[in-house]
Amino acid sequence: MENINNKKILILVVEDEKVLVDVLEERLKAEGFDVTKAFNGDEGLKLALAGHPDLILLDLLMPESGGLELLKKLRDDKWGAYANVIILTNVKSSSTIASGMALGSNNPNSTYEYMIKTDWSLDAIVARIKERLHIK
Repeated sequence: MENINNKKILILVVEDEKVLVDVLEERLKAEGFDVTKAFNGDEGLKLALAGHPDLILLDLLMPESGGLELLKKLRDDKWGAYANVIILTNVKSSSTIASGMALGSNNPNSTYEYMIKTDWSLDAIVARIKERLHIK
């Protein structure tokens, strides 16, 4: 699968649950995406800013540096202010959701959405990724 620059579409998965990362990576690669992965927010931020992925799947609660910290630092970057992010987490706290959503509110072009892992099947996650990337 290619983006508008005729390069393979790159998905960055930032998640500390290795089993979930492996499942997502296998499925996304089977769908034709390139996948890179990080197991904490610091590593994820470095990979995002260096590789400019087409979409970031982001968990919120991780060791070392979590997803909210990554998202705040990402939104402070010129490229990262517009990065396409799907928050994929088990956090159901309305205050955490509000904190995450507020990080994009200063920039109407910075878009992401919040998905609870237990509420979505792997097929639905892949379908949502394709929808966000305008892939049929």
